[in-house]
Amino acid sequence: MTELREKLLVLAAAAALAAGPTFAQDDAAADGGESRQPAAEETVAEEITVWGEGRKETNYASPDSLLLPEDLAPVTAVTTEDLVKYEPSIIIRRRFIGDANGTIGMRGSNMFQTTRTMVFADGIPLHYFLQTQFSGSPRWGLVNADELGFVEVVYGPFSAEYGGNAMGGVVNIETRIPAARRLHFEGSLFEQRFDALGFDEAENGYKGFFSYGDKIGKLSVYAAANHLANDSQPQTFFFGAGAAPVGGETPVGGSLPSTDEYGDPVRFYGNAGPTASTTDQLKLKLGYELPRGWFVLVNTGYEVRDLVDDSVETYLRGPGGEPLWSGDVVQDGVAFTVSGRDFAVNDQDRRTLLLGGRVQGPLGARWHLEASVSYFDVVEDETRASLVNPADPAFTPAGTVRDFDEAGWETAEVKLQNDRLLGNPDVSLVTGYRYEHYALRVDNFDSDDYAAGARTTQSNSSGGESLIQAAFAQVGWQLHPKWDVAFGGRLESFETDGGFFDDRGVFESHADRSETRFSPKLSVGWSPGEDWRIRLSSAKAFRFPIVEELFQNERRTNRTSIANADLEPEDGLHHNLMVERRIGRGQARVNLFTEAIHDVIFNQSTIVDNRLITTFLPIDEVVTHGAELVVNQSGLLDGKFFVRFNATWLDSEITENSANRALEGKTFPRMPRRRAHLLLNYHLGERWDVGGGVRYSGDSFGDLDNSDTATEVFGAHDEYTQLSLRTSFELNETAKLHFGVDNLTDEVTYVHHPWPGRTLFFEVSLDWH
Repeated sequence: MTELREKLLVLAAAAALAAGPTFAQDDAAADGGESRQPAAEETVAEEITVWGEGRKETNYASPDSLLLPEDLAPVTAVTTEDLVKYEPSIIIRRRFIGDANGTIGMRGSNMFQTTRTMVFADGIPLHYFLQTQFSGSPRWGLVNADELGFVEVVYGPFSAEYGGNAMGGVVNIETRIPAARRLHFEGSLFEQRFDALGFDEAENGYKGFFSYGDKIGKLSVYAAANHLANDSQPQTFFFGAGAAPVGGETPVGGSLPSTDEYGDPVRFYGNAGPTASTTDQLKLKLGYELPRGWFVLVNTGYEVRDLVDDSVETYLRGPGGEPLWSGDVVQDGVAFTVSGRDFAVNDQDRRTLLLGGRVQGPLGARWHLEASVSYFDVVEDETRASLVNPADPAFTPAGTVRDFDEAGWETAEVKLQNDRLLGNPDVSLVTGYRYEHYALRVDNFDSDDYAAGARTTQSNSSGGESLIQAAFAQVGWQLHPKWDVAFGGRLESFETDGGFFDDRGVFESHADRSETRFSPKLSVGWSPGEDWRIRLSSAKAFRFPIVEELFQNERRTNRTSIANADLEPEDGLHHNLMVERRIGRGQARVNLFTEAIHDVIFNQSTIVDNRLITTFLPIDEVVTHGAELVVNQSGLLDGKFFVRFNATWLDSEITENSANRALEGKTFPRMPRRRAHLLLNYHLGERWDVGGGVRYSGDSFGDLDNSDTATEVFGAHDEYTQLSLRTSFELNETAKLHFGVDNLTDEVTYVHHPWPGRTLFFEVSLDWH
């Protein structure tokens, strides 16, 4: 497979040197989305042009949503994932500012099914398909909110351009290319107080950002540097189940009586303390105008992220008032066991590099070509952990080191488009080829000096590679002024190579696999009147397992992860009925959607002898029915007021599970029945904006058997309503002030982990032209 991969990369790179962009669609009636992208030559800001935005709307079979910079005026976007957190049927799991695990869920895919949502910036993948669950967050930091041209959110796998990883949807971020000199600076301060389960402190952070853009002849340059430092609220609280004393327990004080997510009485005896998060990002983007309408864009991003958890706290005090870190204890007649491993400290250093390029331009009068390549490398990802807390009398320098090695991906895509196929102005075509290669290796070591990263013995190692190649084609046909149809398909080949597990010298290799799947697509649109659009779309989609699900086996201090090299691809059948009406300067839209997915890959866990055991197992079928209401209006009240509102209802049910019939009829985890978002902004004057937002989510379950029914406690999945306010005031042409508050009511919310309390923001931004 290695030789084939090298040949394909050479071919893709050669094609990239001759490839080009998509182009604007003239017939708006053929479009099934909320609103359309600006024309290719439109200037979004006076000195900034968005290149590549005049692309052919080949994904019009899918419902979509469009965000322009002015739509985000009421949003405090400290990190890039903030840009889309108010969009329909989207949930962003960002536990604190600077969270490395800002996962995304869309529609029938929850926030831990991260391999079902794709995120691109200028055609370069930001999604992280090496791992899933909390480790599968897109690499949001490799694109900056400052360079935003527009964001297009595409729902479902209804376009042949995207594979089964679009079961939830796709987030396409297109950035701006400087057309004149501009220097931009942002300085931000933020603070949040968290008070729950024995912790009551204020946590602070700051951000400094600088960017430089210019155009020199036909060369455009954009460079940026970002530094973010912040401390979180504790992400984990430690507890023990109460029992009757049997004698010999150490009497203690300080633990707090409460319940766990199942409603059982427990005693909370400590917390993991604030996570100190520091992130530095460097970005360089170069654009060059070639002759005859061709354009090349090169992106380079480098991120350094350090996460330190060394402020672990025990609440327990022994008979002499001394801190207690482990053992069998008793308080108020209730006995419980304290594990010293809970209070271990750790330090993660992560460095990643992303390179990407896109070339686009016309081939003749009707054909257009676009090609892109990307390379992502985990330069370093090392976590060093102690066995117990340094303040524990049992402490020694011994610990563990976890190292991601040979981890990364390469992708390449060539796309060919024609808006007058065979000279017929009513028929369009998009066709192309995509290549994706992923590699992951994880090494775990015993260490006699974890702080120095010393490695004495390799305890276990695992990894492997996967390759996906796809050919796709989709035809759009305007049958009648009021009727259109889009049909196509995607042929995908999936291979694995070199899967292995080495457990202290006991080596196991996995057989290589090769499979092929075909996904047909069909969409029919009807425009009964000038202001109405109705579209019915159906699609098959196959989501192939990723390298973590297939090969990442680990035995760590208190956790064992078991991969499953025999996993079959998730097999989905998706339908969407959209009804949209233009109203004033906006629209109202209803989407009714359903999806039935077989062989759902889900990480299941249990605790055996105080050790967490997790493994990836398939669920035979999960069926999700949903409805979305979207209402967007701009230019109200003499053009000073705009509103974006959306609400989603979901019913996601395990309909078949032969391994455990008792789970059939249960609600799929992390899938709340109701979600709603509201964004408002009002222009008080030429220089002053006031706005805000509301994010609502119903409660949900964390377990397949739906037994976790308790609320407002660590481990629960609570209903929440988060209110935010933001105001911006322009002092002059150079300086602007921003004030904001998130979680205005200081609601304590648990989505397993606690989410931030009331957070205050202050920002100064400066621009020089």
